[in-house]
Amino acid sequence: MVLVATALTTMLIAIGLPTLTPTAVEAQSNTNLLISAAASLKDVLEEIKPLYQQSQPNVKISYNFGASGALQQQIEQGAPADIFISAAKKQVDALEQKNLLVPGTRTVIAKNRLVLIVPSNVSGVSSFYNLKDAKVKKIAIGEPRSVPAGQYAQQVLEKLKIWESVKPKLVYANNVRQVLASVESGNADAGLVYVTDAKIAKNAKVVVAADEKYHSAIIYPLAVVKRSKNPDVAKNFSQFLSSNQAKNIFKKYGFILP
Repeated sequence: MVLVATALTTMLIAIGLPTLTPTAVEAQSNTNLLISAAASLKDVLEEIKPLYQQSQPNVKISYNFGASGALQQQIEQGAPADIFISAAKKQVDALEQKNLLVPGTRTVIAKNRLVLIVPSNVSGVSSFYNLKDAKVKKIAIGEPRSVPAGQYAQQVLEKLKIWESVKPKLVYANNVRQVLASVESGNADAGLVYVTDAKIAKNAKVVVAADEKYHSAIIYPLAVVKRSKNPDVAKNFSQFLSSNQAKNIFKKYGFILP
């Protein structure tokens, strides 16, 4: 019987019958990873994606960029997501309290600064107090209820005691990149964005950075979503975002490392 079994095995190998094992199937199958991330992370995450896929070619990464508050609501309502990266702790806190995140996966991957910008051809605006001037007619900020950059902007303007004065001039955007676009296009005379947004601007310039004591800490917390179909891969990508390779890209775009 041993001889027969051996002969049969030898014959199967000889005719090239494929060997099917769970490990082989997993190695050959593609894994889709969806990351819901704050709009201000668009450029840095797009550049990090191919770096990660060099070592994980079977992982397909897709991004869903938007306002952190809107992304939080999407996850709460059951929208698919493997990882959530917010531009503030408030949104991650909310998901954590509702038990929608994988315990132990929360981490801060970057920090940022808030700056006042104007179109490149505008002069005469040198401080936040100039926002009260008659020549500044429209000021773009993120919608404070859903956009962290807008929340930080409101905090700064309130601390400087000019919120009520400039409130009639405010134009609210759905995310911080829309604020940048409004200023660059000239549709707004000024705007409050992150320094990383200003860094990629072609038609806007920084007037002044907000004093950090005037607003909550601008941090980017990350966590794996509990409904993820690929939690192990999600954890692996999360860890990659803290690698030296990824850190160099974050620094390139002006982010501050935690």
